[in-house]
Amino acid sequence: MKNTIRACLLAALLLMIPLTYAGESGAAIKADELKVEPFRDAQTVGKLVVGDKVNILNKNGGWLQVKSAKGSGWVRMLSIRRGEARKSSAGAEVTGLAGLASGRAGTGHVVATTGIRGLNEEELKAAKYNESEVTQAESYTTSRTDAQKFANEGKLAPRPMGYLPDPNLPAKSTGEAR
Repeated sequence: MKNTIRACLLAALLLMIPLTYAGESGAAIKADELKVEPFRDAQTVGKLVVGDKVNILNKNGGWLQVKSAKGSGWVRMLSIRRGEARKSSAGAEVTGLAGLASGRAGTGHVVATTGIRGLNEEELKAAKYNESEVTQAESYTTSRTDAQKFANEGKLAPRPMGYLPDPNLPAKSTGEAR
């Protein structure tokens, strides 16, 4: 159930990303490479780090053409937050999924999606912007400092989590049934 809710929240946030960015400013919300063309395997011409300011020149699918102090090129759309970087209530810059732009511009029709699983075409076409749901989702953000403080107070400790076994490979003989 939690995964379904997360998938729906991600889908809703991705659907609200404005379809037209040209002429806007933005900031990198995660480190990424600037590419010559809007393709993962294109030549890298520079690198952005979190907080780098960019001017958005164009959009092509899931890619934005940007100009920054580190050069011009194409970067993955989900690595850039349009507008000024937001600050959390604790003063830390909001990054990651919480840093994505909210709001939606354009015709209201689904034109493109990036990385959505679990929703079919009809569900995507029927999706509607809901400002109160976005506001509620954004209210759950916290700073790294606050999260660390919470973990320390609860005596929570990090622990490594291994990958799940590949279901297509034979099980190791550990005596466990698969």
